[in-house]
This record gives sequence, structure tokens and C-alpha cells, in this order.
Amino acid sequence: MDRELFKLEYIIKSSPTVLYNYLRTPSGLSEWFADNVNIKDDVFSFFWDGSEDEARLIATRDKEFVRFKWLYDEDEDEDYYFEFRIKVDSLTGETALIITDFAEPDEKDEAMLLWEKQITALKRLLGGA
Repeated sequence: MDRELFKLEYIIKSSPTVLYNYLRTPSGLSEWFADNVNIKDDVFSFFWDGSEDEARLIATRDKEFVRFKWLYDEDEDEDYYFEFRIKVDSLTGETALIITDFAEPDEKDEAMLLWEKQITALKRLLGGA
């Protein structure tokens, strides 16, 4: 079954520089995205409740975006990934975090709820929840 792309956008009360550090570094990611995060070369190991998943950092631009690909997807022809993109509104100055991810159609709602939970933790960490 093919996965569907979905995007979620959140206003984050943070500077792009501070937010980027929470999206790009193992220490930042381990504060809101996973229980623990390690990195070796360009592979990030994410630990949750005793389970581990690995993702390769496949693209990044300082203070703009970070894109990962799960290692279990690397053998597939499809271009599945998850991405954190930072966008600053030129009029209001608000910082938005745009999440891009893929999910099976019957798992999309669950995936979106999981992101909602993770972003709530990130906002709380940054003092904006």
C-alpha cells in the first residue's frame, strides 16, 4: 500500500536559530522527539520506550530545514522521508514549523496525532505551550 504525504504547520514561539538546534542535534531531539538520540556519521538512532529506529540525515540547510529518511525505508524505491522546515512570516515575524511526513492511509490520523503530541512537547520546552 502506498503511503500518503501529509504536512502539518505549527506556530512556534522561538527564533529560527534556537528551533533549528532542537531539530538538528541529538541533544535537542532527545528533549522532545525521542527518549534518547545518538548519532554516528549521518545516521541518527532514536530510542523510545525500549525500541530503536534509525534514520539517515539526507538533507539540511542551516536554520531552514532538516530531512531524514528511516533506514527501514532505504531499500524501497519510494522517496519517503520526514522533514522539519522552518518558515518565518515576513509580515508578522512569526516562526512556523512545517512537518512533512508519509503514512499509510489507514494510519494517517494516528501519525498526525503522534506529531501533535511531539510538537506539544517541543512548544512546552520552548515556553510557548
